[in-house]
Amino acid sequence: MVNVRGRFALSRRRLLWGAAATLGAGIMQARAQIPAKTITIVVPFPAGGTTDLLARAFGQRMSVLLGQSVIIENKGGAGGSIGAEAVARSTPDGTTLLFHNLTFSTTTVAMQLANRSKHDIFKDFVPVSLAANVPMLVVTSADVKAKDLKEFVSFAKSSTTPLNYGSTGPGSVMNLAIEVFKRDTKLPIEHVPFRGAAPLIQEIVAGRLQLGGDQLSTSLEFVRAGSLKPLATLAAERIPLLPDVPTVTELGFGDMELRGWNGFFAPAGTPAPVVAKLQELISQIAREPEIKQKLSQVGAEPVGSDQQTLEKVVRDQVSKIMPLISELKLAIN
Repeated sequence: MVNVRGRFALSRRRLLWGAAATLGAGIMQARAQIPAKTITIVVPFPAGGTTDLLARAFGQRMSVLLGQSVIIENKGGAGGSIGAEAVARSTPDGTTLLFHNLTFSTTTVAMQLANRSKHDIFKDFVPVSLAANVPMLVVTSADVKAKDLKEFVSFAKSSTTPLNYGSTGPGSVMNLAIEVFKRDTKLPIEHVPFRGAAPLIQEIVAGRLQLGGDQLSTSLEFVRAGSLKPLATLAAERIPLLPDVPTVTELGFGDMELRGWNGFFAPAGTPAPVVAKLQELISQIAREPEIKQKLSQVGAEPVGSDQQTLEKVVRDQVSKIMPLISELKLAIN
């Protein structure tokens, strides 16, 4: 089982985000520094989505390698902010981790601009490891007459009924991406927020939403079954599992491009040696053939990066996201 809590404390003085782990230290040494009690991995979304699936895959292996219980705790709502805030308030001893995705950056920025965020992504959490790259996919229902996002513009402009799109909440990745799309195309598509990706995808399959999406694995089975059409990926490159699906940049919507990822964070104040040992453990798991095979089935690429890599990904994305959210007035009120 897996349950994550954490605070992303990135003090420039302590450089916790940049602390590197020595990969050859071994799991026995890691066990000696990680408290020998239940580890909780907080997933800030409902069960059933990609982030939940990946957290359980990593959590299961952590439990086996450490010889201790690892549980997943799903705390969905507010685009992931409820779960993140719970981790930020947790005891910083390495036994509560946050397993989040790109929405961590978008929602936190949106709430900060509205003066509503109870946590700071760089002050309240320490990056542990970028666990996996997971591309984001924009989809529509099978009945929509469009084969990509550019053709969807023509479909939308000729539609005689109101159009709606869905996301996992205000300030989420898809909320931001599609608002950028609306800005560039002048399409009047209304936003319908959901508490998680699973119900969102079901509404698109049913045809009650015309546009939306999330991480690839959430919609992959429906794409393969023909009940969803993939229109574009937000990734910089095409997805190997769906090589015919273009990138948003190829289609002329470069501002929509955002790297999809999932990563582990610990609460600020977690001892640096403990964070280093957690990073080492996650890196080892990411290299296991079983994990690589399991993640590849849903289009995810295990990474198991050092702390600096995750820090850079988040900082670069916040730098891109903040002016867009400000321009589009996506601050959560």
